[in-house]
Amino acid sequence: MRNSKCYAVIVLTVFFQTAAGSRSSAHGQQTAVDAGLAAPPGAAVIELARGEGLFNEPAIAVNTKDPQQLVAAFQSPASASYSRDGGKTWTVATGTAPSDYRVSGDVSVTFDNQGRAFLCYIAFDKLGTENYWARGATRNGIFARRSADGGKTWDENASTVIAQKTEPGIPFEDKPYIVADDHPHSRFAGNLYVGWTEFTLTKSLILFSRSVDGGATWSKPQEISTHEGLPRDDTGAVEGFTGAVGPDGTLYVVWADGSEIVFATSRDGGQSFSRSRAVLKTAPSYFALSGTSRANGFPQIGIDPRSNRLFVSWADYRNGDLDVFVSTSADGGKQWSEATRVNSDPLHNGADQFFQWMAVDPVDGSANLVFYDRRSDPENRKCNFVLARSTDGGHTFANYAWTKNAFDPLGNFIGDYSGIAAYSGRVYGVWGRNARLDEFAHQPQSGAEASSTEKSSPNDEKQRKEKQDSAAMPEVQQKPKVRIQVVEVGVADFSPH
Repeated sequence: MRNSKCYAVIVLTVFFQTAAGSRSSAHGQQTAVDAGLAAPPGAAVIELARGEGLFNEPAIAVNTKDPQQLVAAFQSPASASYSRDGGKTWTVATGTAPSDYRVSGDVSVTFDNQGRAFLCYIAFDKLGTENYWARGATRNGIFARRSADGGKTWDENASTVIAQKTEPGIPFEDKPYIVADDHPHSRFAGNLYVGWTEFTLTKSLILFSRSVDGGATWSKPQEISTHEGLPRDDTGAVEGFTGAVGPDGTLYVVWADGSEIVFATSRDGGQSFSRSRAVLKTAPSYFALSGTSRANGFPQIGIDPRSNRLFVSWADYRNGDLDVFVSTSADGGKQWSEATRVNSDPLHNGADQFFQWMAVDPVDGSANLVFYDRRSDPENRKCNFVLARSTDGGHTFANYAWTKNAFDPLGNFIGDYSGIAAYSGRVYGVWGRNARLDEFAHQPQSGAEASSTEKSSPNDEKQRKEKQDSAAMPEVQQKPKVRIQVVEVGVADFSPH
């Protein structure tokens, strides 16, 4: 998360799409016409938030104890909306962002085995040197906040996973991801786990902490990265931790390390881990991407609890343009399949697919991914959002168009990731995008506006004047700045009726 001042307006507008479909094979060959992907069944797109500033890097989770309950989180500041009707309508929650830090974000969300929601985020006052975050870092930390009512209200006091005071040479704690063991037969049911990257002046490492008391307290962080990375937020750093829990309580985790995906396991509820080891070769995990300020291909891991098959997804440019891939393991991570190309557009067509996220449905075992997709734009700039779904253990993926009106990132920061959740055939994706003011010219606004976490400054008036001057110019001469950023949830329903 690289933050700036922002405002939020929550609205509930639903769009429906239609289009024709395709599938991708294990080698990424096109097996049907891609010139118009079908919408997924039951497709709807619901707007959660819009405003000036950063509205991106979202996450979403479904409560397996009550699948009508969902929580979607986004930045900045750390924000959350909740749904009690299976994603049809959403309401913004209050009390999610810390009041004692200027900036918060890098959100992730989960539900535990009691149906309580947890929001995890970083908070800081000011970033250090760009990409070399530990140099000049101010106080920062990782925190978790709990909701006992499906995301409507949140505990007043967040629990501290780790916190650094403003002192010379302190590290910067970055990009946490929270995981819950909600399996009823697990020895460790109810445990919560958080992993993240710690950037120091000389290196990066993956740290880990667990809670065994419902998120009230957290264990002393332990390093789980056998190989440490470079200190810069770029290729060579160790970053992008995610985890998944098997039905027996085994915790499986992955992250990116240069041009490899690293894997480790814990079989004692997060007390200790196997030595982390590289299991998948990729192209470099950071890369330049036209029309955006930064991009990466960090991995996600999921598990089918019926078969214990593991899935890992990522994006890289081994084929020239960026593609999304999945590999699977049927033996607990000892051996991994060849990469399956998830996006179904023609190989080497110059279209980028990126910022994927994956969720494995614990009921039907399907692997579901959402990603930004440029196949509809010959100039490879404008993006739609595509849902890819595999029902055969990750061998092939059907691609669906979740949106029909592509947007141009305009060179702006649109985040480092998207989000997705799936349960019993219902799939929920969440993403951030840019929009222009005129897109909402005839749409009434509803809901609440969230105030900024930063105070007004003399520079604010200068920025407003620049926006007015830019708006009067022809579009090609306007500065590529975000007018509005929007967070949306996509809904799809593959459940048997």
